[in-house]
Amino acid sequence: MPNPSGTPAQASQIPGPTPTEVLLEGLEMSFGANSVLRGIDLTVRRGELVAIVGNSGCGKTVLLKLIVGHFTPDKGRVMVADHESQGSPLRDLSTLSGDEFDRIRVHWAFVFQKNALLNGSVYYNLALWPREIKDLTDEQLIPLARRALEAVELDPDEVLNLSREDLSGGMAKRVAIARALVMDPVLVMYDEPTAGLDPDLSAKIHALIARSHNAPASLGVARTSIMVTHDTELLRTLRPRVVMLSDGRVLFDGTFEQFSASDDPHITPYLRQMPMLHARVQTFD
Repeated sequence: MPNPSGTPAQASQIPGPTPTEVLLEGLEMSFGANSVLRGIDLTVRRGELVAIVGNSGCGKTVLLKLIVGHFTPDKGRVMVADHESQGSPLRDLSTLSGDEFDRIRVHWAFVFQKNALLNGSVYYNLALWPREIKDLTDEQLIPLARRALEAVELDPDEVLNLSREDLSGGMAKRVAIARALVMDPVLVMYDEPTAGLDPDLSAKIHALIARSHNAPASLGVARTSIMVTHDTELLRTLRPRVVMLSDGRVLFDGTFEQFSASDDPHITPYLRQMPMLHARVQTFD
């Protein structure tokens, strides 16, 4: 399948010294006796599209939740770019005050596996976060919400006042992405963005992720995207940098071409199992 127009460049294709958006050093995380992450080192450069893959239970979603500060690692540190400071220096999440953390995360967005839309209308879902963070009025918010819906190919006149219960699975996923885009994020994270969707809808979400990734944020910097997925077609279409977790560590980090051609005894069976795993994605991975 050919790449969509404007597919993001892989790390090896980004010219010159590219700033770091996320830096993970020696991350360890356990839940009781279950050791999930056992020493993760990972650098994500600004503008990269990165797919985190691996068998169910290997810690992919835990890794995303560490990046956004939902979890605190047992060991190691999470460093993120501070786009509110000149030069966007890296800041250690563990050293931030509540106000500093809120200031930094205003440039992030998270698309949940099950969408996590709130009770209420589509407009309520799109307007809640920018209203609270940026203190915008409805007069300011409605154009932003309409543009976000148009970006995910939904008609604002038809969708804006629909309730969550009125949305199909594909519409709900696109609304969830629109909710992320309405904040004009620099860093977007997706947890299983095509879980539960049929192939046609999945293909539309693939193209939407590519378009969203390639649209620069208003800060004037390239958008960075990190996604957890078992979706083979998503990898084949978008050609992201692939990072595979296994046994709590990074087993593979490279291009999709290198990943798909690997004869590693851990990667080869996983590649065969990906369609089955994608079909039965678990809630907590």
